[in-house]
Amino acid sequence: METISIVVQAGDPLTRAGLHTHLQGSPGVAVLPPDRWADAGVRVVAADRLRTETVAALRRAAADSAAPVVLIVDEISEDNLLTAVECRVVAVLPRAAATAENLTRSVRTAAAGGGMLPPQLVGELIKHVERLQREALSPAGPGAGGLSSREIDVLRLMADGLDTNEIAGRLCYSERTVKNVIYGVTHRLKLRNRSHAVAYALRTGVI
Repeated sequence: METISIVVQAGDPLTRAGLHTHLQGSPGVAVLPPDRWADAGVRVVAADRLRTETVAALRRAAADSAAPVVLIVDEISEDNLLTAVECRVVAVLPRAAATAENLTRSVRTAAAGGGMLPPQLVGELIKHVERLQREALSPAGPGAGGLSSREIDVLRLMADGLDTNEIAGRLCYSERTVKNVIYGVTHRLKLRNRSHAVAYALRTGVI
């Protein structure tokens, strides 16, 4: 059996130590020190939820390493899941189910090029893929109003009265990303401001 080198990353020492203990005794698994994360074949990342800073760290690591990620998390939404997939997350394990056996199975699946998701998240991911396919085939382009799914998400939250910081937190984007999305919409569609962008989205029926 080929040894899988992994690194464990967690926001607190207690969680990191617990995961390290679970995995260290698994046959065919070698746990590397945290500072050797770039050498790992699989990365195990634990978080209570995908906060902005967690996503930023995942994006930075994904830019420097092609290693798949096993994510252990308390809760995750559809939007968070899509963001996680963009950051090389291939397996999501609820914290309550993070036993030594489940952890090892997730790591081996990730190392073999596979993926593992809770059943409810699989359904959400399939629905999103189907929605993207419909948008791609639509004569109007990305969406009925010429808007991408990311732009629609941002505009929907703007319509709900959220500010830039709140939108960034809800979608796990940086504030700069949200501002770029808003600028892209208003500039491309020649809209005057944020209110005009929301009104356009409402008028075209995309939110």
